[in-house]
Amino acid sequence: MSDAASVTNAPVPQSNSATAQPEMMTWDSKTRRLVMLWIPLACFLLILLFPFYWMTITAFKPNAELYDYKTYNPFLIGSPTLQHLWLLLFETSYPRWLWTTMTVAIASTVLSLLSSTLAAYAIQRLRFRGSQYVGLAIYLAYLVPPSILFIPLATLVFKLGLFDTPFALILTYPTFLIPFCTWLLIGYFKSIPYELEECALIDGATRIQILTKITLPLAVPGLISAGIFSFTLSWNEFIYALAFIQSSEKKTVPVAILTELVTGDVYQWGALMAGSLLGSLPVAIFYSFFVDYYVSSLTGAVKE
Repeated sequence: MSDAASVTNAPVPQSNSATAQPEMMTWDSKTRRLVMLWIPLACFLLILLFPFYWMTITAFKPNAELYDYKTYNPFLIGSPTLQHLWLLLFETSYPRWLWTTMTVAIASTVLSLLSSTLAAYAIQRLRFRGSQYVGLAIYLAYLVPPSILFIPLATLVFKLGLFDTPFALILTYPTFLIPFCTWLLIGYFKSIPYELEECALIDGATRIQILTKITLPLAVPGLISAGIFSFTLSWNEFIYALAFIQSSEKKTVPVAILTELVTGDVYQWGALMAGSLLGSLPVAIFYSFFVDYYVSSLTGAVKE
């Protein structure tokens, strides 16, 4: 009996498969994370950053390396040169084009933000009859293609005597900036608790005071998102700038580098890529300063 009891109470040895299972699960989770996260992320970064890498190496390559792919590696720089940057900055009107683009983008952004803030606040907070349909109509106006709008806008620009001036762009860019910014700010104002404004109204505050001292400080992330959107579209806009500006020195960067750096069928690729690279830097710097506000506006506003 004692021998049988000792045999019964003896510990049962565990198999090696039980100890190997956690390692197998760990390996599977690492593999799954690699396949589903890191490899797609690496492909996305490669596709996203490769155009900027190509612009950079093309801007600093001499012409001999640009056109002789059999001798030189197309993805590397053999003998870097500043010839294309010198041509762009000192033998063309690129600094003037950059200044004009910056002025038009900033002025259009400020004008669009001012108008869309007032419109979005009135639609969302004043609660008049049909306000929802007005907001929907404003957003539908954004869906009209610029290729259709620029024809009647060109007639107005000619009649007002604004052709071939930066004011033609400053006054026409808000036609596609204000609708989207208004729709964006309507959604953001909607997430701000209305009880804050009701308390201010009880205390005797006016609508302007409520807007400037309560609503706008809480809506800073939404305003920055709308500002980034407006600035980016104004900076990259092409159709209106091509149709309304004729003088070489008054053109914006997207139009100028295409029309002024291409003579006949000869493309000055080094200067073109240098101009595109320098033209993308202000937008990248603008994003880097306000990226935290931009992300916070996408993740949510003020919570009750």
